Amino acid sequence: MSDVFPSDPIDPFDGETLDVVIPSTLDDTRIDRVLSMLTGLSRNDATDLLRDAKVVVNEKVIIKGSVHVFMGQHLVALLPAPDDGTVTPDPSVFVDVVYDDPDFAVINKQSGQVVHPGAGQRDGTLVAGLLAKFPEMQVLSDEGLSDPFRPGIVHRLDKGTSGVLVVAKTARGLVNLREQLARRDMERTYLGLVEGHVTEERGVVDAPIGRSTRTPTLMAVRSDGRESRTGYDVLLRIDKPQPVTLLKLSLDTGRTHQIRVHMATIGHPVVNDPRYGHRRDRRLPEDRFFLHSRTLGFAHPVTGEWVHAEAPLPSDLAALVPDFADADF
Repeated sequence: MSDVFPSDPIDPFDGETLDVVIPSTLDDTRIDRVLSMLTGLSRNDATDLLRDAKVVVNEKVIIKGSVHVFMGQHLVALLPAPDDGTVTPDPSVFVDVVYDDPDFAVINKQSGQVVHPGAGQRDGTLVAGLLAKFPEMQVLSDEGLSDPFRPGIVHRLDKGTSGVLVVAKTARGLVNLREQLARRDMERTYLGLVEGHVTEERGVVDAPIGRSTRTPTLMAVRSDGRESRTGYDVLLRIDKPQPVTLLKLSLDTGRTHQIRVHMATIGHPVVNDPRYGHRRDRRLPEDRFFLHSRTLGFAHPVTGEWVHAEAPLPSDLAALVPDFADADF
């Protein structure tokens, strides 16, 4: 079926996105040839993209290379990430270390920082800064334990999300922390400001998430998606300048864009979310939405002792919720 995506969906940060309107010079041309001409991929690679349901024309998934496209049609394709080279350490990248240990580090990621290369950004990523500060992390890629572009990465935060995440510095740290994440032993809480007043004081959104069949760069609730659960508690309701609710959010699973998709699904998208939201809040930059990874807890990979790390609400977000005492979170 043309609208079926892989059961383990690709992540939009795994590679670059081709998003174009078919020009007159490519009118009435086979889609596999168009992909090859626009991206430099071989025809075989273009065929693989189609087979893996990574190409959409006018919101319809195309899987056959023989299909012709026409001038004015909207083509979106998720391209493979670069498969050669490594990340160059960059000491100019700001890295806010919350907790430093021989086996791992907890980082307070800044909004706007991209965790690792991909999606059209190769330089200036958090990984480049991490390698400059912790050069031992490069060994994890050299030994084949991590992707060359993601040495030590255990989990990620979206570009527009700030807050704590943990990275590994040794092989034993990487293996153990990934296992904890897979077993759902890590405790992760977020602060999110959402549109409208959430009526119930607490709840759980239990809805599977998969790749959107309409727009492959977005995620959506789908019956054939992967199990996904987000818990929430109301912390504060604000009436002006428009009704919003501050939530404490907890992840039982960690799917791409999970909180953003789940909140939009129940009619309360994250404030200023450019992908899943509706309303612009001009008090925030255009690419900054109100979602912050507030706390992170996990067992130390060597001693087993519980590690708790946190990052206070940044000033740009705190300004939108002046009545919230972040210290009491």
